[in-house]
Amino acid sequence: MKIAVNTRLLLKNKLEGIGWFTYEVLKRLTHNNPLHEFVFIFDRPFDDEFIFSKNVTPLVVGPQARHAFLFYQWFERSIPRVLKEHKPDVFFSPDGYLSLKSDVPQIQVIHDLAFEHYPNQVPFFARKHYQYYFPKYAKKARHILTVSEYSKRDIVEKYGVNSNKISVVYNGASELYCSVEDNVKQVVRNKYAKGNPYFIYVGSINSRKNLGRLLQAFDEFCLSDKKNTQLLIVGDKMWNDTKFDMVYQSLKNQNRVVFTGRLEQQELAKVLASALALTYVSLFEGFGIPIVEAMKCSVPVITSNTSSMPEVAGDAALIVDPISVDSIKRAMIRINEDELMRSSLIEKGRNQALQFSWDKTAEGVGRVLLG
Repeated sequence: MKIAVNTRLLLKNKLEGIGWFTYEVLKRLTHNNPLHEFVFIFDRPFDDEFIFSKNVTPLVVGPQARHAFLFYQWFERSIPRVLKEHKPDVFFSPDGYLSLKSDVPQIQVIHDLAFEHYPNQVPFFARKHYQYYFPKYAKKARHILTVSEYSKRDIVEKYGVNSNKISVVYNGASELYCSVEDNVKQVVRNKYAKGNPYFIYVGSINSRKNLGRLLQAFDEFCLSDKKNTQLLIVGDKMWNDTKFDMVYQSLKNQNRVVFTGRLEQQELAKVLASALALTYVSLFEGFGIPIVEAMKCSVPVITSNTSSMPEVAGDAALIVDPISVDSIKRAMIRINEDELMRSSLIEKGRNQALQFSWDKTAEGVGRVLLG
């Protein structure tokens, strides 16, 4: 088979959630299927790191698709032209965008429908594009892959797609995420948290991630904490969030909140493994990869009772109401004070994480894509 792939999110040192999915899946698919040909379609110059094997032919096709108007140009003009020229058997799009003007069979990955549930948290033109095109893409797709049973139900309900047309392939987590020795933990704490224990959040900084309430809960937690526990926020801002900035400026314990910015994966793995707990209290997630990463690192997890997060966490996390600052605060206090419960969550988390691996993800994608 010849498989054309939308690889526009394979960006050197800029991989985010969908980018990591694309990277981990394609690395395995290309290596494990040497008799199949893959045409990787980039929208800008690519790094050789992403040409995973000899059966990959890379193409660079403009314009660079990073805005709603350019999405249209790339997917409805450039992509049909490439598909007509190279005549693939199927077009695979890990970020969900398809081409309505091409008759080549297409398989998409819809990771979540956050823009349908929280439309005001997406910039105007991107939101309008998503809401107009993604229902059409879902109808157009020969098959849809998604990353949780929750997202599958959501797609069926929102877009009226037959459930038989959708397969669930859970996300995985890199093998870099594992527990570390106590001496490593202390070095990391000295570097990032003035030598103190810390809670950690990993992900982009935007309204859907509910960081305002997390900051408020941590500020209240600090009133009863005698260990000078810190809160590390790891990630970059996706766009300006005035409400988040206002909450941060109002904190009484602002000096105990540390913004690290984006960290390289090897460094992030050590920083996550050295945390007291992951505080991942997002309002909505299609999956929530940091939950699995923390569990693989033997770090307990606090997460939300909404969308896919209880599905991913199972019984191996403290589940909170993300709307309730008090609920988040009480979970942080329990983690901080109950060592027996922490140990129990760590053990359950290790077992829960065994369900998720990029090998399993790639196998699931391969069954649909190559089957």
